[in-house]
Amino acid sequence: MLLDTHTLVLIVVGLALLFDFLNGFHDAANSIATVVVSRTLTPFQAVLMSGSANFIGYFFFGLAVAKMVGKGVITIEAVPAPLLLLLATLTGACLWNILTWLLGLPTSSSHALIGGLIGSGIAAAGVKVVLWSGVLKIFAFIILAPLIGMVSAAVFTTLAIWISRKSHPQKSKKIFKRLQLISALFASVGHGTNDAQKTMGIIALALWVGGVSDSFKTGQIDNWVVLAAYSAISLGTVFGGWRIVKTMGTSITKIREFEGFCSGTASAFVLMGTSHFGIPVSTTHVISGSIMGIGAVQNAGKVRWVTARRIMWAWFLTIPATALCGALVYLIFVNMAG
Repeated sequence: MLLDTHTLVLIVVGLALLFDFLNGFHDAANSIATVVVSRTLTPFQAVLMSGSANFIGYFFFGLAVAKMVGKGVITIEAVPAPLLLLLATLTGACLWNILTWLLGLPTSSSHALIGGLIGSGIAAAGVKVVLWSGVLKIFAFIILAPLIGMVSAAVFTTLAIWISRKSHPQKSKKIFKRLQLISALFASVGHGTNDAQKTMGIIALALWVGGVSDSFKTGQIDNWVVLAAYSAISLGTVFGGWRIVKTMGTSITKIREFEGFCSGTASAFVLMGTSHFGIPVSTTHVISGSIMGIGAVQNAGKVRWVTARRIMWAWFLTIPATALCGALVYLIFVNMAG
């Protein structure tokens, strides 16, 4: 594979934007499953709202998550072929996204990217290249993110039940139907903010190691990179993935307007908080945990724990599976390059 540096940079940037599009496509269900299943919005209305909200983070949030992905997972300077590493990372992550979409599993696109970075980094330069303090923080939030989402949703559910205890059921339904739209909107903002930034970090890294731009090294990311990443994830969300909507909205517990409001509100708080502190969490994990938390408060017996366990196994397997995939793809690319 005899390609010059600038061509490799273009391929990496293009693949990164494709990954971002797949991220939006794969994770569209996260913030819209509840409003679709409860019939508050049609699928078309829901994806348009979510895609637009994904873009809002461009105007209001910083780039702490992007910098964490770029600098906090591996030491890119220690890798002999950094552009091939980034290419392998993105290829492995895209393949995982497509596979789990076909299976209807709400896994984490974010952790697919992290796993690909770790695996290809180890294949390229050994375990010494991995920044374990940053990786351990990400691993910790595989457990903490859904747990925080679950607890937050349980608290919101308890408060909402107490506040609306004297309201007529029909009146409460109308109120929560409106509130659910607001919570879904903010959950979509949180999704776009946290997830789009991970791709920005990869693109900025590719531009730096390829000698195109040194803005990332100075702690900045070019505006066009930010704009392109948000645009790609928003477009992916608009095209949505309905297989995962079904899993998120019907296979864990029954979702109505009330449950949609509580899960969306809890998820939005967690996603915006972690984005502020630069923690690359999975929106899938947070929102799935929130839905489980609602079901546990209302009636734990009605939560389909078999489905929940299947989803959680997929969470834990994502990073090891994509690390292996990233390592294999990197070795193939290096051999092709001669």
